[in-house]
Amino acid sequence: MTLHSYRPIRLILAGLILITMTSSARASAQDGPKNLVWISVEDMSSWLGCYGDSTVPTPNVDRLAEEGIRYVNAFATTPVCAPSRSTLITGKWTTELGSMHMRTGKPSGAALSRDPEAYADIPNYEAVPSPEVRCFPELLRAAGRFCTNRSKTDYQFKAPATTWDQTGGKAHWRRRPGGDQPFFAVFNLTVTHESGTFPKRPRQPQVVAPASVTVPPYYPDTPTVRDDIARTYDNIAAMDRQVGRILNELEDAGELENTVVMFFSDHGVGLPRGKRCIYDSGTRIPLIIRWPAAMNRRGIDERVVSFVDFAPTALSICGIRPPAWMSGSAFTGEYVEPGTGLAFIHADRMDAVLDRTRAVTDGRYRYVRNLMPERPRLYNVAYAENIPMMADIHALRASGGATADQWQMVDETKPAEEFYDTASDPHEVKNLIDDPAQTERIASFRSALAAWMQDTGDLGLLPEGDMVRQRLWNGKTAKPTTAPPTLAIEIIGGRRRAVIECQTEGAALGWRFEGEPNWRLVDGPILLPDEGAKIEALAHRIGFTPQTKRWPVDAIDH
Repeated sequence: MTLHSYRPIRLILAGLILITMTSSARASAQDGPKNLVWISVEDMSSWLGCYGDSTVPTPNVDRLAEEGIRYVNAFATTPVCAPSRSTLITGKWTTELGSMHMRTGKPSGAALSRDPEAYADIPNYEAVPSPEVRCFPELLRAAGRFCTNRSKTDYQFKAPATTWDQTGGKAHWRRRPGGDQPFFAVFNLTVTHESGTFPKRPRQPQVVAPASVTVPPYYPDTPTVRDDIARTYDNIAAMDRQVGRILNELEDAGELENTVVMFFSDHGVGLPRGKRCIYDSGTRIPLIIRWPAAMNRRGIDERVVSFVDFAPTALSICGIRPPAWMSGSAFTGEYVEPGTGLAFIHADRMDAVLDRTRAVTDGRYRYVRNLMPERPRLYNVAYAENIPMMADIHALRASGGATADQWQMVDETKPAEEFYDTASDPHEVKNLIDDPAQTERIASFRSALAAWMQDTGDLGLLPEGDMVRQRLWNGKTAKPTTAPPTLAIEIIGGRRRAVIECQTEGAALGWRFEGEPNWRLVDGPILLPDEGAKIEALAHRIGFTPQTKRWPVDAIDH
């Protein structure tokens, strides 16, 4: 058999300089669909009618699929939210950014209460990409699009304020100035999050009875397990209603047929052995892209796509060539590139619990390399312990009565390697690693995974504290700080213009007049009024502490 070989990360030939965005780039961006909307839902596998699961009605998502393209081999890069978002917003692997651990920054009190020593050698830090990396909405803003995010910015680093025109619970494309500027808008729907099964959370209206759900073979079939599954489906039905409202807003404003809508989830289902696990249940996601009807793009796409491809694809849809530093490839739009045929996946520290797993799939077969086989597959994360079915899983472990299909739930260790064929074993419970018929195929996958880890310089292989101090902080013992922005004056045609710069390589630069709520991108000299105003400047290298500075306009030297 042959296996698509892994294409190494492209060499970075030049840094990104926003002020060199040309008029031709802006024109290209305006030639494609006018707008782009991302509908990102949380903790959800493809439990949808359009993917063959009719347990609950999902008419609005099904409409997107009927009127668009449904991707059947789409994968998260990791089965947990914040590291996934760091890849989505940058187009870089988390193992390149140093954002693979859930989470960077201040640990939760619940995690510390279970293991006070878990973070003893881990400083409070942010991921630090190489200096040319930008959050991709900044590139869309530079090309003239109004960018909004409603509302998570949980990227494992603080996003520079230049990333969005508006972000937060009230951010919306309808608030763009003038009402006709092309836009990119993100809507993050949280109703399907794993916390939706917690006993203290209000329940959504019941759509499905627990007795009617299908229980995967790796779960014990108990009333509590059935109730958690049914409640998850009820939350999916509620999510679908929210999708309908977003589509109605676009239709009512006459924008739906000017807009590409991308619908996806941030990883697999938020139940045990879904979220935080590298199997299909944790990483295969629904992905639907609806194009304007006049473009007549419908059907099913079997190409293997990954979150690392989403940022370059968003740019490609908007008519912007993805920069060479992005690690993925656009799979639709103006700048489509060939794919590798493979999706690479990682799982690392989950809150206070350290683990390290790498995997690769071609959509059918999955090879898993457990770098810490002494740890169980289903480890006890404090947050997930709030899911009621966890008590039944603990009881199953204690009973000694697990079935052959439940070994991943109860075993105290993992095999060093795993291999699955999802065509014959969709729940991935039959490990084929020792099957002689798979020897050649396993060797190919093993080689591809090793090449990916080497080519991306997998930072997750380092002890976390060493990674932070030696690689992210360049041998320092504290988080670096961006140099303050500087301002110089040039006079053109008798008018003063401010030139804002920063000595920190890769710093994003923004400016605004005092009193303005939002930061504008620095894309050239800024025309100054004669008096009576103050100009503010922002400099922020991702992963560094940002700096701002303010100058009274009438006090700036001529």
